[in-house]
Amino acid sequence: MPAQNTSQIKKRTDIYSRKKRSEIMGSVRGRGTLLELNFAKALRKAGFRFSCNVKRLPGKPDIVFRKEKIVIFVDGCFWHGCKKHFKLPQTNQWFWEEKIGKNVLRDRHINKFYNDMGWMVKRVWEHDAKKKIKSTVNFLNDNIK
Repeated sequence: MPAQNTSQIKKRTDIYSRKKRSEIMGSVRGRGTLLELNFAKALRKAGFRFSCNVKRLPGKPDIVFRKEKIVIFVDGCFWHGCKKHFKLPQTNQWFWEEKIGKNVLRDRHINKFYNDMGWMVKRVWEHDAKKKIKSTVNFLNDNIK
């Protein structure tokens, strides 16, 4: 059996074609995700009243407590570069490094904006929103009620 040239062997890490992957990624939306809906549901169940996805505020916070001046962002581990769970895709690495880097930088600017205006910013990672909703509800109880 002849030896294969490793440069001729292409590793395919994605199960979808480029076109299909592009369609899938293009369909990802930044609001009204199942994660956000479940998080908001847990907060309502705990008795909180708030606004969701306020377009007039910078960064379009997922949850807003206007009187208390608190904004909450529920950040996806992939899209916001979670240090625990983010894994750079194997294809288009330069694109994804730039894209995620810009998201992280924008998050920092938005945090600074709200802090400078006297608002409290709470960022909840996707993995925490799934597993640690109670601790976030307790945080809000301590800061609101």
